[in-house]
Amino acid sequence: MQRRTRVAAAALTAAGLLTVAACGGDDDDAATGGGADGERGDITIWYSNNEAEVAWGEQMVEAWNAEHPDEQIEAQEIPAGASSEEVIGAAITAGNAPCLILNTAPVAVPDFERQGGLVSLSSFDDGASYVEERSGDVAEQYQSASGEYFQLPWKSNPVMIFYNKAMFTAAGLDPENPPLGTYDEFLQTARTLVESGAAPKAIWPAPTSEFFQNWFDFYPLYAAETGGTPLVEDGAATFADDAGQSVAEFWKTLYDEGLASRETYQGDSFADGQAAMAIVGPWAISVYGENIDWGAVPVPTSAGTAPEETYTFSDAKNIGLYTACENQATAWDVLKFATSEEQDGLLLELTGQMPMRQDLPGTYPDYFAANPAYEAFGDQAARTVEVPNIPNSVAVWQTLRDAWSQSVIFGEGDLQESLDGAADEIDGLAGQS
Repeated sequence: MQRRTRVAAAALTAAGLLTVAACGGDDDDAATGGGADGERGDITIWYSNNEAEVAWGEQMVEAWNAEHPDEQIEAQEIPAGASSEEVIGAAITAGNAPCLILNTAPVAVPDFERQGGLVSLSSFDDGASYVEERSGDVAEQYQSASGEYFQLPWKSNPVMIFYNKAMFTAAGLDPENPPLGTYDEFLQTARTLVESGAAPKAIWPAPTSEFFQNWFDFYPLYAAETGGTPLVEDGAATFADDAGQSVAEFWKTLYDEGLASRETYQGDSFADGQAAMAIVGPWAISVYGENIDWGAVPVPTSAGTAPEETYTFSDAKNIGLYTACENQATAWDVLKFATSEEQDGLLLELTGQMPMRQDLPGTYPDYFAANPAYEAFGDQAARTVEVPNIPNSVAVWQTLRDAWSQSVIFGEGDLQESLDGAADEIDGLAGQS
């Protein structure tokens, strides 16, 4: 599945999510869930409609059901709708959400929690310890304000720079060691690609206004530039600093010089040969691999950061346990089964997505030895930044996107004033409960 298609399917409008959140209200008792004392029996689960994930989900369900005749899983693809999150929010409001959804977007979790739709995994005796032992330090990014886990960090697609080796060769650039590590190198490479006629555009991120688009232009580079700083930290926006200004000026230069396009591309610009580079995750290997001779490098920083120290955006999807579930003890056991070392290995093998598990390359050395194209992403998975787990998360991102679109993409107004204004508004949003 192409990146834009995949992300659009996962996206939601700010208005849609905030509306369903407002309908649910607070429900502290429901959010606590049954914990370790919950009931046992049959459960329902939803998983993504991505073909590879369906294949993984079907085998996982078959394996569980074969061993648990009295606690069966009934599984289906997440129902169609404007977005997965709107479907989930509506199910929470109606009280008919399944026990587990293996397609829960981190950006939506704070609002689902506020609806009273999610069980605190920390309410299980081994809940917090299981999350933290599986995922390590990265788990902290997925805690709620109370320090509880209302989502299990499941799988990530750490984004990197994909580049077309044939286009780099045509432009006289070294396709095996491309000069892309610093902003200056990246900009000069972009100029060479376009001026030589090797590529119509150097890179073509979506210039559209959806809140999530900053996850594929600004946020990966900000994570890299700051060594892993999230957009909001301790209730305050972080990005109106020198690092954020530097990232914004880099992208503004790409747009101002016509190296990136202000026009929306109807399709996949990288696949169609209209752009020499793209910011994508490991899912792209199976999409582009047969048709494009590609390479992958970490996103650039102003001064150049060693690959083994470079951070990026996680592009994660997680698992939520929902309060409509009657048999929560079974659901918790299924959740652990689905994220066991064996099942994580099968997820990696069948989908190419990175389980959020400590020392991924060391846990699955045979896989990475047999699939060297994924090695860089496996290493990168250890250094990712998530969307902040804060109130009004979608509105926060939409505020940034609006400012970014105006000042960076279309070059209107003062860049620093735009960032400062967005940061001030986000401080207010992030401080609301």
